[in-house]
Amino acid sequence: MSDGTFLRYVALGDSQTEGVGDGDDTVGLRGWADRLAESLAREQPGVRYANLAVRGRLAGQVRAEQLGPALALRPDLATVVAGVNDVLRPRFDADATAGHLEAMFAALTEQGARVATLTFPDVGRITPLARPLGPRIEALNERIRAASRRHGVVVVEASAHPVVNDPRLWSADRLHAGPVGHARIAAAVAHALALPGSDDSWTRSLPPEARPTGLGAVTAELRWAGSFLGPWLGRRLRGRSSGDDRRAKRPELLPMTAAPQ
Repeated sequence: MSDGTFLRYVALGDSQTEGVGDGDDTVGLRGWADRLAESLAREQPGVRYANLAVRGRLAGQVRAEQLGPALALRPDLATVVAGVNDVLRPRFDADATAGHLEAMFAALTEQGARVATLTFPDVGRITPLARPLGPRIEALNERIRAASRRHGVVVVEASAHPVVNDPRLWSADRLHAGPVGHARIAAAVAHALALPGSDDSWTRSLPPEARPTGLGAVTAELRWAGSFLGPWLGRRLRGRSSGDDRRAKRPELLPMTAAPQ
């Protein structure tokens, strides 16, 4: 809606939008999209929200599985965040991945929705073993920016701020944001959309904290590789995904309650 009031919000994407890293499958996942919907509800009672995201999905799968249902819900606000799972695949094609994102941007904006998306941080700054992925991420980000310009999509450039590289924003697997990170993403999207009460406080650094160095840092890397990288590679070799047999956690537009601030 042109006045910045959004009453029908639909989130499309993968694990980050589903909320992995913010809660768990026992207590439930919250995540940045839920937090954004809560912010909308604080300012505008009557907001309804659907989250179609499913972990492990490639951009093409998000388009194939989620775009149709999203259009059927006729959102006035939609967020589309996908592509990291593509970056992690051996045969990554930046043009094809961005093409799927652009198709979603086009369809949603043509229907009248305000659309927002994110660019991605260089995971090599968080996980040294992932440094070879840097050029892939930047290639995808460049295409996301270009596609967004063509369709009037709001781009949240969170990666431009040093705070996104702070380990305290990330979960133990270093691939998903933790609760603090999800809160920052929600605040960043709200700020980019110029929602009431939003500001740039999400860009501010956390208080200084000592970090492991030397042997401690090496040990931490090995522990991470054994706990998270190994199982992830095992799923890839077996042709499995963390999202196998999973469905969207909130496939219908339902009323959203504002969480306490």
